[in-house]
Amino acid sequence: MTSTTPLLFTAIEQVMATLKTDDISTERKAILQPLVIYIQNKVTSGQEIRLNFICTHNSRRSHLAQIWAQTAAAFFNIKNVFCYSGGTQATAMFATVAQTLTNSGFKIKTIAGGNNPIYSIKYAANQHPIIAFSKTYDDDFNPQSDYAAILTCTQADGACPFIAGAQSRIPITFDDPKAFDNTPLQAQKYEERSLQIATEMAYVFSQIKK
Repeated sequence: MTSTTPLLFTAIEQVMATLKTDDISTERKAILQPLVIYIQNKVTSGQEIRLNFICTHNSRRSHLAQIWAQTAAAFFNIKNVFCYSGGTQATAMFATVAQTLTNSGFKIKTIAGGNNPIYSIKYAANQHPIIAFSKTYDDDFNPQSDYAAILTCTQADGACPFIAGAQSRIPITFDDPKAFDNTPLQAQKYEERSLQIATEMAYVFSQIKK
């Protein structure tokens, strides 16, 4: 996989180049297709694309999906994409998520500490950083209308049968790496989930015709 634009940090470009989107199963591609269609319709009509990735605690999967989706949009030069994340409750972005992303080449700074730190996450030298912290999906920081709500865990999918302001509600759930917290497999499993999400977001944006 090669970039259509030299925007990303070199290490992230290298990660993107190794992602094997052809290995995504037919069943999984069918789950991703509604997001492809939503983005394509927005691109075709020249509208901004707002994606809000939602999980229960906005601590792991929703952040990974937000960050890799924004990165994939830049990699494939899809313009006017704005990615967000939220939860059904606010907690904190888990520290291993930041470490996993750092290992993939993202440049992360803590810009506010406390129980719910705020992070600046950069994927390219000249792009605005992603501001990451745990929040509810309807927080003022997130879009209030004209967005797609992407449910990244089954609990949030079940808890949010209706999401105010969302134009589309798209379940794309991932297994929770939290199951491996405080085990010898923690770093490996977070890396696996991060790369799965990266691969699937890369597939989604690779399908968009400009």
